[in-house]
Amino acid sequence: MVGDSAERLKSNPKLEAARARGIEVLLLTDPIDAFWTVMPQEFEGKPLRSLSQGDVDFGLIPLLDEDKGKADDKEAASDEPALLAAVKLALGDKVADVRASRRLTESAACLVASDQGRDRELERLLARQNRGSGAKPILELNMRHDLVKALGAARGAARNDEVSDLAALLLDQAHILDGEVPADPAAFARRLNAFVVRGLAR
Repeated sequence: MVGDSAERLKSNPKLEAARARGIEVLLLTDPIDAFWTVMPQEFEGKPLRSLSQGDVDFGLIPLLDEDKGKADDKEAASDEPALLAAVKLALGDKVADVRASRRLTESAACLVASDQGRDRELERLLARQNRGSGAKPILELNMRHDLVKALGAARGAARNDEVSDLAALLLDQAHILDGEVPADPAAFARRLNAFVVRGLAR
């Protein structure tokens, strides 16, 4: 993974599945690292893969804590394809796609780049120089997270405004976890406050 500081990278949700399995991850914090990682790399004959790009599946590697794995093996949000489609519709052209995540174990959402696109950190660096491609990220959702399940319940009850607000909130949270500022910080604060007040009123 490439980022601006090791501490921020260590707290990134994209590390969750690797951490749960004891997989070592190379954290790169020099700005030039974002450029050389676009080339195919390997270490002792093993290919290196970016955790912030493409689809990652650690399913064949057992969890370090089997009991925790059983506890986390809870039911995912119902009607997964319909829920992902509803979130994609709500977010429109803010994301390239919305898909179920295999890299998240605790967090609700994260942003990744496609296999064919540039790494997210490289895209950000180039955007600062007005040389970015403007590629939209992919939003990955943890279908077992309570917030995603609440979004599924809202979709099932046809509460479309709530679906739109929760989808936007998840996207903004994913941007924040990547070290970015939401596109509309005021709207993010309004949505967050509204859900907090609604929860406290129950």
